[in-house]
Order: sequence, then C-alpha cells, then structure tokens
Amino acid sequence: MGEKACVAGVGMVPFAKPGTSDTYDVMGADAARAALKDAGIGYSLVRQAYAGYVYGDSTCGQAAVYRIGLTGIPVINVNNNCSTGSTALFLARQAVESGAVDCALALGFEQMSAGALSEKWTDRPSPLSRFFETVRHTRGWDEKIPMAPQLFAAAGREYRDSHGTRPETFARISEKARRHAANNPHAIFSKPLTVEEILASPMVCDPVTRLQCCPPTCGAAAAVVCSPSFARRHGVDARVAIAAQAMTTDEGGSFEGSMMKLVGYDMAREASRMVYEAAGIGPRDVGVVELHDCFTVNELISYEALGLTPEGTAEKFVLDGDNTYGGRVVTNPSGGLLSKGHPLGATGLAQCAELVWQLRGQAGARQVDGARHALQHNIGLGGACVVTLYEAA
Repeated sequence: MGEKACVAGVGMVPFAKPGTSDTYDVMGADAARAALKDAGIGYSLVRQAYAGYVYGDSTCGQAAVYRIGLTGIPVINVNNNCSTGSTALFLARQAVESGAVDCALALGFEQMSAGALSEKWTDRPSPLSRFFETVRHTRGWDEKIPMAPQLFAAAGREYRDSHGTRPETFARISEKARRHAANNPHAIFSKPLTVEEILASPMVCDPVTRLQCCPPTCGAAAAVVCSPSFARRHGVDARVAIAAQAMTTDEGGSFEGSMMKLVGYDMAREASRMVYEAAGIGPRDVGVVELHDCFTVNELISYEALGLTPEGTAEKFVLDGDNTYGGRVVTNPSGGLLSKGHPLGATGLAQCAELVWQLRGQAGARQVDGARHALQHNIGLGGACVVTLYEAA
C-alpha cells in the first residue's frame, strides 16, 4: 500500500424534497463539478469514477459522469443501500492507496420518491427477508408499519428496555439535529423544533415519532480522492487525508435475536475498532462526527457502538450535552440525516464533504473549533457499515 489518500475536493448540491429537485444525472454532474472545482483540477485528470445510487437503472453513473466529460475512464456503479456513498468512497480510496490510480472520483446521488422506503421488486426474494424474519420471530411484525422504522424502532425498544431511556432523550437528538441544520444551507429542514413538538408528532413505531425519522430526499455529493504525489504535482490542497477506513458486513450474531445487532450495532463497533487501531488513536481524540442518524434511536445506540461513550451511558451523554457544541464531541454538525436529509446514494459523500469542510476550517457557523480528527459512520441494511477517519495535516 502507498501513502494515505487525500480528499482533494468535495462538493454537493442542496438537498430537496422529492419532486422539487433536478434529475439524478443533473444533480450528480453538478456535485462532481463542485468537487473538481474545489480540488482545482479538470475532469481529464480523473482516472476512475465510482458512482453510487440505490434507486435507478443500470449505468446511471455513466449518465451523470458523461455530463462532465467523455474521457473513456472506468465508471463503476455502486449500490450498498444507505451506505452506498461511503462504499463509493471506500473503493476510490482503495484504488488510490493501492497505486492503481493517482486520482479517483467518488460520486453519489439519489432521485427519490415521496413516502417511506419500499422494495421495488416483488417477484423475487428480498435481500432483507432474513432481517424481517428475525424481527417477526423476536418482536413481531406489523404489516401496516413501513419496514425501516419498524426495524430501527425495535432496536430502540431493546435499548430502552435495558437502560430505561426516556422518550424525551430520543426527542432531544432530533431537536439537536434541527438546531445544527439551521446553520447549513444544504439542509432540507432548518426550522428549529422543540422536544415537545417532536414528541407530539404522530407515532410511527414506538418509540419513534414522525419528527424522529429522516425524510426521503433528493440530492448529490462527490469527493475527489488523490495521492499525495498527485497533489504535489498539481498544487492540490492535501490538508485532509483518510487516516483509516474500514467496511464490515453482518456476522452470525446479527440474526440471533438482538434488534440492535440486526440494524448494525456490531458492524459499527467492529469497523470503528479497526479504524481506531489502524490510526493509532481512540474515540477521545475525535472532535467531530457525522454518524448515521436515520432515526433518533440509531444515533443514540451509535454513540456507544462508535465508542463515543461507554455502554449504557448514551442517555447521560445526551442529557449532559456531550453530543453538541460545548460538549465532548460535536455529532452531526450538518444536521445529519434527520435534518439535512437522506438521499441514499449521496449520504455518505455528503458526510465526507461536511467533515472535510470542518477539518479545513470552512464550515462557517457550524465550525467545530480545534478539530484535528473527524469520524464518519454510514450504515446500510443488508448489510454494510463504512467507518472513515479523517485527519488534518
């Protein structure tokens, strides 16, 4: 393996409600152009492109990339459910670190439909059937409740049953998300909410109310990844590097009855362990985190999976304000999936963009002072978890 890969440029488009955005190819091309402009290079210097999306026909990646150039380079389409964007980044980073190429583009986009996530193919086995059956046999399955909130709410109830977590604690996470998103022009929801408003919104699946669920969103984000030698040759800003990165998938324990493990707790714990070990640091060294808050309950259990607070202490972590400005570590300064939005293929690269801006000191009113290490956590059921640690030179 060669030197650590640098994130030379990042870009994204403002996230939007379904039906109000540009088409996926336009959004994807705009995000890629923004990342290339940020890096200060032309598309002709990119040697490979990894394009991530979940809902779309084959070769949507080419449709987006062709809008910025026809150079004949490999364009690889990526789909790993909600961790798709980070998977594209994982592949681009591997290509650069291995020496296969010196510059790669990671691109993610999604043009979503309104409403809850649903399966598009009903004439074949579902890749999530084992997950559904585990919930059915352990907690019961309600056909009237959408699949994603049902899975994650079951994990929230498991944690609550073990630790007595109060409804207000989950709601405070959504309140924080809106407060942070108020300073993010790319976020879809920036209007502040009170804990009382969040709890009073319709119950989707105990303990998750509607305002504790991320919204279906359209958007795109991109990152230019390069080698340090490429950065030197082309005068590229190489201040932010990927210090370590790991991807994990499910092991046997995911399907043994724990709802927290079913939605990725063990995947996240193992991926973060690998990243800390490879980088030679611990969670106490991390100043800012973008983590996968598809629902408030998942943010809460992810605090512990990522080692940000000891097992069983996530409620205290929230109530003490250790998850926000002035606390121990700022989580989701962008507003996270809950408020910035969750266009599935773009989410991981939007997280990347936020953390690169943070480490460069370019986050404006969202800036976390003094952060030298930033952690990213992106998870997809089915399953895959990508944890990435960035460092500032």
